[in-house]
Amino acid sequence: MKLYDLALSGNCYKVRLFASLIDIPLEIVPVDFMQGEHKKEAMLKLNPWGEIPVLEDGSVILRDAQAILVYLANKYGGEAWWPNEAHLQADVMQWLSTASNEIQHGPNVARLIKKFGFESDLTQSLERSYKILALIDDHLAHHNWLAASRPTIADCAVYPYISIAHEGEVAIDSYSNIKAWMNRLEQLPGYVSMPGN
Repeated sequence: MKLYDLALSGNCYKVRLFASLIDIPLEIVPVDFMQGEHKKEAMLKLNPWGEIPVLEDGSVILRDAQAILVYLANKYGGEAWWPNEAHLQADVMQWLSTASNEIQHGPNVARLIKKFGFESDLTQSLERSYKILALIDDHLAHHNWLAASRPTIADCAVYPYISIAHEGEVAIDSYSNIKAWMNRLEQLPGYVSMPGN
């Protein structure tokens, strides 16, 4: 199984993290993002969107980190990570959507601006960051995990850009419930860190 990967991408890290937690090997294929390799013909054949990560598992080729997490959890992780019950699947999906929306446009964009010089509205991304962090912290005041009362791919999807939020000058120290949740996740067997956290 191959993962077309960028080490500094939180979205790629989600996949590496989950694969490590469920102990499935990945062949990492580095993609030279700065040289635009993700927009060249070979990569566009795998993903016409020109984005990474891309997972290749035999004849199955998938784009989008959240979709890859669902696939890996359903095929290899079992019910522990991808519940069978419809309401618990929906609970997990809510958080995958949060990762793709509020986290992506909050802490991720702030990091892109501060670390990589991406042109965007820093004030707006910080406002979004603190709004979603407050909501997550409040949720975690009553739950040890984001969904299904146990670790799931929801945690793998949301954790990366929060764990490196400091790279976007987003302070998380005052969010004690988030800090405790991060510590719980980091104690899971198979946990691997991302460069920067």
